[in-house]
Amino acid sequence: MRVISNILWIILGGLIIAIGWALIGLVLCVTIIGIPLGLQAFKMAGLTLTPFGKTVRYGGGVGSTLANIIWVVLVGFWMALSYVGAGLLNCITIIGIPFGIQSFKMAKLALWPFGADIVSL
Repeated sequence: MRVISNILWIILGGLIIAIGWALIGLVLCVTIIGIPLGLQAFKMAGLTLTPFGKTVRYGGGVGSTLANIIWVVLVGFWMALSYVGAGLLNCITIIGIPFGIQSFKMAKLALWPFGADIVSL
């Protein structure tokens, strides 16, 4: 079921969003100061490409918390808000509920990416 869900996710827009995240990551990695942000964008691209069968494990320390605060202020709030909106739209139909749940998982990661690890189940 995980494979079928990931294929449907990719066909219905996951590939386009993952490519967008990867391009953002490449642009951010051009400068030295943007590399930590670019790495988080690559993390989002990986989860966005195939979210089913993966979970996010949160950890980190003070450095991750400080980086997350900066991230939230700069871009994280708006990215998370867009994923929440997509999740709500997906949850309107019964068929879209699993896709909505994945959008909510990505919203949390978009809000607080530093110190998070993506783990396969």
